[in-house]
Amino acid sequence: MTEVCITGYGVVSPLGDAIDRFDTALFEGRSAIRGELLEVAGQDPCWLPLARCEFDAGRVRAPSKLPLDRGSAMALAAAESAAAAATLNADSVDPLRLAVYWGSGMGGASTFDANCRALYADHRRMRPTSVVTGMPNAPLAELALRFGARAAALGYACACASAAVAIGEGLRAVREGRVDVAIVGGSEALISPGVMLAWQAMRVLAPVAAGGAGADAACRPFGADRNGFALGEGAAALVLESAAHARSRGATWRSRLAGYATNCDARHITQPDPEGQQRAMADALRDAGLSAADIGHVNAHGTATQAGDAAEAESLRRLFTGNAAPAVSGTKAIVGHLLGAGGALELVATLRALERRLAPPTGAVDRVDPAFEIDLVRGGARELPALRHAMSNSFAFGGTNAVLIASAAD
Repeated sequence: MTEVCITGYGVVSPLGDAIDRFDTALFEGRSAIRGELLEVAGQDPCWLPLARCEFDAGRVRAPSKLPLDRGSAMALAAAESAAAAATLNADSVDPLRLAVYWGSGMGGASTFDANCRALYADHRRMRPTSVVTGMPNAPLAELALRFGARAAALGYACACASAAVAIGEGLRAVREGRVDVAIVGGSEALISPGVMLAWQAMRVLAPVAAGGAGADAACRPFGADRNGFALGEGAAALVLESAAHARSRGATWRSRLAGYATNCDARHITQPDPEGQQRAMADALRDAGLSAADIGHVNAHGTATQAGDAAEAESLRRLFTGNAAPAVSGTKAIVGHLLGAGGALELVATLRALERRLAPPTGAVDRVDPAFEIDLVRGGARELPALRHAMSNSFAFGGTNAVLIASAAD
């Protein structure tokens, strides 16, 4: 089997864009979630938990020379960082053997929201570039133009599993020899009025007190008092390539993508199924040639919702019964839920844990739900000196489950 290595990765995240800054917040459990007042005419004002990025989309220039949706700008910035870390340039890869696989659950939603406001509230004409700026594959198209990827450019919209599926499909393409290099990841920029109100109407966002006090601790994955998640935004990109190709150009790597599996519950559009999740994790282990006993760390999907956490805790219990329970982290507690981009950013968090042999804490959780048989990392980062293999879970509305397994480089 072709070894697929990760030669570089980059992020645009609520914790920061530079990896050292991202690390500091991640391993200190420093939350980027803040309470913000949303006021829209005709709607009741409400306080929401949001994890914004300190990101200036205006500084990013589109290869197409067209206006960029904020999510597309984030995608380009994250991919530029990943390519720089991988020392990837036009001379180091055949464009006919270079592909892009990208995920976004509601790509272009902020542009669509702005267009609706312009049309129905402000009674202004639509911009002629509205379609190409707001189409879900706009980030993918811009990335393909930027890097000259002529092998494939495929986008995935599988709700909260979008980026994880994109990364996994990139793994398969490299492993099967269809491409030498795949730029993979996901982006999402949904902190716009219409989208926020839609999520608020679902009653899955954690409540925030008037004035925003305590919002940084509002999201408590697997906590006994959990009550919903925070909305985040951002992007993460990774460069995957065959070990042979990486060696041929003198690239180095510290980790590899070892396994991937995806399936569907086919049970309910919003209620998760532990059986389907367990099956996805078991299939990813088989794909990686590993057993449950080999996994030392899990970055859980961990949305801090009642049903979501209960299903995932049960699926983990079933998978690891008879083995030492792995250390589990729920990083949405500090970065919020990036929806379609979550699987990419959380894989980067998993890689940082793997490379540093250190599991990040699950911020703000004082007491784990006593019904859960999981080893949740709380209070501070935990050293894992023997860590060699780690798992990242993404479980989505619609029943799509996607699991990625990363391993330390030999």
